[in-house]
Amino acid sequence: MAFEIERKFLVTSDVFKKEASGKTTIKQGYLSSLPERTVRIRIKGEKGYITIKGIPDASGITRFEWEMEIPVADAEELLKICEPGAIDKTRFEVENGGFIFEVDEFHGENEGLIIAEIELSHENDTFQKPDWLGTEVTGEIKYYNSTLFRRPFLKWQENSKGFL
Repeated sequence: MAFEIERKFLVTSDVFKKEASGKTTIKQGYLSSLPERTVRIRIKGEKGYITIKGIPDASGITRFEWEMEIPVADAEELLKICEPGAIDKTRFEVENGGFIFEVDEFHGENEGLIIAEIELSHENDTFQKPDWLGTEVTGEIKYYNSTLFRRPFLKWQENSKGFL
């Protein structure tokens, strides 16, 4: 069984763009956005994927993840039957201290939100934090893509009592 060990951070400046080794456009939707089992369809650059994720552990860092590449044409068709809403973003890859940070700059209804993710081998791995890395949001459900497509970042201020 495959597990993903990942930490998420807000990004405080666009300096990471100068350090990026590449960038890719991503469009994704969800066949299921239940926290216990999200089923994501993604087109990343010229490739399609289907991904199943389980509920995170108590730390919010580790969870089951299974992913398979599928033909782009199939991904395009599956996106048509996904739940309403979509994620549109550009992903930048930034190497820092032997780790790769995936920095997602969101577009559309999530414009203005930039989140960096780092995948680790173990929950207690230590890594150097670049200057542009801000507050850690690991485990905060409102920052999950599976929540952002339903409750976009630009609408958070519309709720006078806060987001969740």
